[in-house]
Amino acid sequence: MTGEQHPIHVIGGGLAGTEAAWQIAQAGCPVILHEMRPLRQSPAHHSEQLAELVCSNSFGAQSSDRASGLLHEELRQLGSIVIAKADQHAVPAGGALAVDRAVFSQDLTATLAQHPLIELSRGEVTHIPPQGIVVLTTGPLTSPALSEDLQRLTGLEYMSFFDAASPIVVGESIDLDTAFKASRYDKGEAAYLNCPMNREQYLQFWRSLCEAEQAPLKDFEQETAKFFEGCLPIEEMARRGEETMRYGPLKPVGLFDARLGDFRDPANKVKKPYAVVQLRQEDKAGQLWNMVGFQTNLRWGEQKRVFRLIPGLATAEFVRMGVMHRNTFINAPELLNAALQFKPRSTLLAAGQLVGTEGYTAAASGGWLAGTNAARLAQGQPLLALPVTTMMGALFDFISSASPKHFQPMPPNFGILPALPQRIKNKQERYGRYRDRALSDLATWARTHHIRLQPSKLVVSA
Repeated sequence: MTGEQHPIHVIGGGLAGTEAAWQIAQAGCPVILHEMRPLRQSPAHHSEQLAELVCSNSFGAQSSDRASGLLHEELRQLGSIVIAKADQHAVPAGGALAVDRAVFSQDLTATLAQHPLIELSRGEVTHIPPQGIVVLTTGPLTSPALSEDLQRLTGLEYMSFFDAASPIVVGESIDLDTAFKASRYDKGEAAYLNCPMNREQYLQFWRSLCEAEQAPLKDFEQETAKFFEGCLPIEEMARRGEETMRYGPLKPVGLFDARLGDFRDPANKVKKPYAVVQLRQEDKAGQLWNMVGFQTNLRWGEQKRVFRLIPGLATAEFVRMGVMHRNTFINAPELLNAALQFKPRSTLLAAGQLVGTEGYTAAASGGWLAGTNAARLAQGQPLLALPVTTMMGALFDFISSASPKHFQPMPPNFGILPALPQRIKNKQERYGRYRDRALSDLATWARTHHIRLQPSKLVVSA
């Protein structure tokens, strides 16, 4: 690094850290991005690439009248590098934004490495630098040493939950005479493979799943095990009742096998499946398929035995088995403001799952805001907080103002946005109004703060 300006330190090379480092550099400030891999691996990562996607290759629904889609659009207009690369490396996924995750991470790593103001430092950071501006984006798998240092700094205990990743299946090993391609309610490209079950098949699968042996948790995990409701292991869901999975990831509603005739034809009496297991395309070539909603902590042998009971997967080849790991997040309402700045230390900011936001796009959003504010702090400018009528603003307002006693990770959703002036019963129309208000207020806010927005690329539900 050259010049008199001290570099800003970003600790953690996930989605939030990658986005934060890029925004800092784009603002003209030197930045050192610290990533401990490959010198020290985490329990969930498999590569040394920045922004590695661990649990899934999907960023959620693309349509801007969906919560995740609105967040995508806000980030696109704000110049997010993560969403730009996600768009560039997208693979077919019906109405979702999914990517070829290996190429996506490799491209982001190369792009940041080529930026003249970004230095990539490989090695574990065990202590938060006591001086200068720091952005903490170490994620839910923050190393023990750094976790202890953060706990000393804040004086507060961490909270934790368990997260899990779904298995990935080789496409050629799926029985396509049984599985059928379709997207729910025939929306968008038929990019999902669907494995239908009748009642008898479902009950056999359910019983086997309930009886299957789980992998043992580590000692420290056994004492603090707490499942996050938004990402329950499939076996935990099964144990909650015979019908629970059919109202969750195995919901058969809106899925029709076109080979059996036009489902919109009243004369077509084909019976819909009792339950359906969906697989989402994992790579551009369609060689790998992710089992949607099948986060699991079963032993790997048990996963193969039980999941091969699913029609269409009797000879499935698994390239990655489901895994489960501990995720950690701070009590953000106690520690952060809506600019993602620590209350105990104004030169320390944080973003990503560590602050209690859920999902890839939320992590990138936090990285954008924390990185932008770190640069503004270095340049003597006032820090930014987005309008609460935007999805980004509502998310960061929520995590900084929720009840500390009951704080839990929050994904993007329309429930955290301020109510509309008039009540609208139709959900799609209501969400569209939320979207229109958010983007209008984002444009006004950007003009006020002299932030240049990128052209809109709205995707709207049919």
